[in-house]
Amino acid sequence: MRTTILFGCLLISASAIAQTELRLWPGVAPGSEGKTGVEKVRIAEGGDHVVSGINNPSITPYLPAKPTGVAVIIAPGGGHAELWIDHEGYNPARWFQERGIAAFVLKYRLAKEPNSTYTVDGEELSDIQRAIRTVRSRASEWGIDTARIGVMGFSAGGELAALSAMHFDAGKPDAPDPIDRVSSRPNFQALIYPGNSKRFTVVQGAPPVFLVGGYKDRPDIAEGIAQVYLLYKQAGVSAELHIYSDVGHGFGMRPTNGVAVAGWTQRFLEWLGEEKILR
Repeated sequence: MRTTILFGCLLISASAIAQTELRLWPGVAPGSEGKTGVEKVRIAEGGDHVVSGINNPSITPYLPAKPTGVAVIIAPGGGHAELWIDHEGYNPARWFQERGIAAFVLKYRLAKEPNSTYTVDGEELSDIQRAIRTVRSRASEWGIDTARIGVMGFSAGGELAALSAMHFDAGKPDAPDPIDRVSSRPNFQALIYPGNSKRFTVVQGAPPVFLVGGYKDRPDIAEGIAQVYLLYKQAGVSAELHIYSDVGHGFGMRPTNGVAVAGWTQRFLEWLGEEKILR
């Protein structure tokens, strides 16, 4: 079902909402029962905020003043042990917001931090699925078209975004929680130097994919994204691939990025236009 949007009349104060973190579940997230640990943030060399100890998964909305109807849920990377949430989260979210795309930075539970009881295919996947359902359930409120909601993930977050495009459902009509009645299928996926790509498959109904990586990344990623492109090509699902020759892993969106790789976000917007997602 599509949401009808009167774009000319809908104005949202982005500055008032941009930093409001919204928990994905009203109470304890399933699988986090009894968890009392406090979320931790460290400052990496260069100033990046790095988050760990997440037991209350959330999204932070960046809503544009003049929405185009497109929305993207952004999953930062960090090896499933932490989240590098600035250059792989907040920075691209602000950039998209300024161009009319609603962006939602996802804090998901981490399967590989010390002593974690969470799993990638369990709680992490559940978190991004819940984020997709949440955004879709509030689409009219946020100026979003329900048929133009996608995911973007970096590194480990790229693996998680890809999993959401492999494991989705139409929602459970009789679910007590109204959010669970909504589809978890992303309408597009952007995988930025995704990890563990050997496990990726193309399922029936898979959304189109936009792939970005660096030639100097480690082989499993630099070569793996090319294999993902071929998987989608062979399955007849639209795919676009960009490999930048002079970068390695983790470039994300930084002010220090070179001219060529700094343009990947613009290439993404162009791809959204070619796919008739961004109109």
